[in-house]
Amino acid sequence: MIKTKGDPMHPFAKVAMSVVGISLVAANSDFAQERDRGKIPDQFKWDLTHIYPSDDAWKSAKEKLVRQLPDIEKFKGTLARSGGQLLDCLELSSNLTKEFNRLYVYASMSSDQDTRETKHLGMQQEMSTIGSDFAAKASFMEPEILKMDKATVESFLSQEKKLGIYRQYLFDILRRQAHTGTAGEEKIIADAGLMSDAAQSIYGIFSDAEFPYAEVTLSEGKSVKLDKATFSRYRTVANREDRKRVFAAFFGRLHDYRRTYGTQLFAEVKKNMFYMKARKYNSCLEGALDGNNIPVEVYKKLVENVNANLSTFHRYLSLRKRMMGLDELHYYDLYAPLVKGVELKYAVEEAEKHIVASLAPLGNEYVSVSKKAFTERWIDMYPTEGKRSGAYSNGGAYDVHPYMLMNYNGKYDDMSTLTHELGHTMHSHYSNTTQPYATSNYSIFVAEVASTFNEALLIDYMLKQIKDDDVKLSLLGSYLEGIKGTVFRQTQFAEFELRIHQMAENGEALTGDTFGQIYEEITKKYYGHDKGVCVVDDEIKSEWSYIPHFYYNFYVYQYATSFTASAALSEQVLAGDKASTRRFVEFLSSGGSDYPINLLKKAGVDMTTSLPFELTMKKMNRVIDEMEKILDRMKK
Repeated sequence: MIKTKGDPMHPFAKVAMSVVGISLVAANSDFAQERDRGKIPDQFKWDLTHIYPSDDAWKSAKEKLVRQLPDIEKFKGTLARSGGQLLDCLELSSNLTKEFNRLYVYASMSSDQDTRETKHLGMQQEMSTIGSDFAAKASFMEPEILKMDKATVESFLSQEKKLGIYRQYLFDILRRQAHTGTAGEEKIIADAGLMSDAAQSIYGIFSDAEFPYAEVTLSEGKSVKLDKATFSRYRTVANREDRKRVFAAFFGRLHDYRRTYGTQLFAEVKKNMFYMKARKYNSCLEGALDGNNIPVEVYKKLVENVNANLSTFHRYLSLRKRMMGLDELHYYDLYAPLVKGVELKYAVEEAEKHIVASLAPLGNEYVSVSKKAFTERWIDMYPTEGKRSGAYSNGGAYDVHPYMLMNYNGKYDDMSTLTHELGHTMHSHYSNTTQPYATSNYSIFVAEVASTFNEALLIDYMLKQIKDDDVKLSLLGSYLEGIKGTVFRQTQFAEFELRIHQMAENGEALTGDTFGQIYEEITKKYYGHDKGVCVVDDEIKSEWSYIPHFYYNFYVYQYATSFTASAALSEQVLAGDKASTRRFVEFLSSGGSDYPINLLKKAGVDMTTSLPFELTMKKMNRVIDEMEKILDRMKK
């Protein structure tokens, strides 16, 4: 996941928002079980001094920025005078935005190290307030640009060559003319940013720092507190009764707080409705997608395609049931090892070796920079008390290398997540070092292409090293798990997100119980509950409250579209097509210099067609065929 934040209409918005020597046990250097951050070696913690040397230095930079913000207002009413005047305003806005993002990145990542600590949370909140103030001060810019016609903008571009880096930005404003308000309206919309992140912020603090997570006693008598990190770990244990207890306890406790979680999520939906109405869109979905010029049909077609191919997904689930030797597959079986006796674990050092080797098809430069991420403390690796859950890559500090947050537990999935986030990091690296700041910000629609591309390279590399059928089955199963989690599961989330916004737009009430009913209905459809494919147990209706992506405004569908795009592109690169490799690196280097649909076409894939999805389904069925052949051979 790559972090994002803010109104997509904000100028230059880039607010920060991922077998040789196979090991069946973790090495001694794996600190995944150590929860005290102070005992984690520095090499496994990111070094934020690369951004600012200290909190005091951050404070000085923040105060300097605050003093400079009023300078933008000096350009009010003057942008149409000349190309030079327009250029001066855009360059100041760009520089202020770049420094703001650097400040925000430092504050937010400092807070993510321990969400219980209030100092850095306060710094993050300060930046949110400053960001809203800046947006309000700069709110005159787009309405003034809109008063110019296309011919005027073209003449300014020809007169002032330095304006060329802002061409995409300027013509994108003209494209969105119907959705940009007057100067007064734009200021109100900008001021609304003071409260727009409230639901997401409250969810994050409540979920990561203050939620009273349940404890569960496992079959061996061990008592475990089930926060997000430990749930992610213990949902994979081989003992089925323990998995059942873990799921029941974790989601049962979330269900107890469904009213609070429901109120938070409804607040997020209402925020999106505010921007929909303020921007004069027909739906929240249209408003969310239009920022990147993505046709609404791309979203809806994805949901349709996935629903039309649920039989392929059910085929995989049936294969999982066969491999696990179960009479009845339950939802709590979906994260368990597919092959008994093969629990793939990798210490960080092993993961680094395999990941770096897998990236070789992308060339020496790509590999060299990837190594720096591991050796120069770009990564915060292990879960600790109070640390933000999940994983992300943050490339929002333009003049500094990207950073990665992990909660590494030593499993294959963690290694896969690590190379996923490294893909984001390399995308940010190429974009930030190739593009000027104004066009360095790539869209969320293409963001997941680089990350899932890395995953495809890793699984291909690992499979080539393996001869053992059990291990091969396990890794092939992991690939299918990737499709399950990235294509089917994320589209399931996307359908849920679309449904709840449509209900709110129709004036229907949304409570925790309502969310639960909708989520349960969609989940049962996807997993074939009524067809006897997989039993979706009662507590799963509360899983929606565990998903932070619902606070990112129609974000999740892009995991699925990006996976299908990267599946098509990675097949070309792995086939040794040098031109495809060159086009892919050029794609990573393109930032936001064009609309995402166009960038992907240049890279070699057309996302306005169903072809990428169809190719992904064909590959999924080929993998299932291969696994069934191995199983049949082993049975004989």
